[in-house]
Amino acid sequence: MAELTDTEKTSLDEIPHPSLPQGSNLYGGTKVFPDYQAEHGETYFTLVHGIAHESSVSFVAILQATRALRKGFETAIYFYGPGSLNCLATRGFPTTGNAAFPGEMNINDQLKTFIGEGGKVFCCRFGLSLHGAREEDLIEGVIPTHPLDVQDALIHYARKGAIINSTYMF
Repeated sequence: MAELTDTEKTSLDEIPHPSLPQGSNLYGGTKVFPDYQAEHGETYFTLVHGIAHESSVSFVAILQATRALRKGFETAIYFYGPGSLNCLATRGFPTTGNAAFPGEMNINDQLKTFIGEGGKVFCCRFGLSLHGAREEDLIEGVIPTHPLDVQDALIHYARKGAIINSTYMF
């Protein structure tokens, strides 16, 4: 451990930092709501307007949609605006597919899992164009859509009675 100044030691000692062994319970594990499963024909729709890796909102939305899919819901995710950047297969450094930092490929990997398990992913072409991204750079299986489709997709899934999760980052 690095040698600390008296001020750094004082700062550390202001709030006790208990030495807990790995695996110690810090929080309770009681699940409050039932673990609902989809009933026949139920749908779950997620809208994502969050930039990849700028916050957890996009990744968490994909994880939630994957969970809904695994619960039996017909599930779709619609990326629009800057959220469209989440759908790019060209992520990686120094070459595509290589992670420059742990988690760089988490969105790509989770979207591939989601599509592979039967989920639908839509991506707004206009959102891509705003950021200079090309349609040919989309992850395989992502369905490109017209900018006017954002509203009509929302109407489509609302009329189906979908549970709608709308995430937005600005």
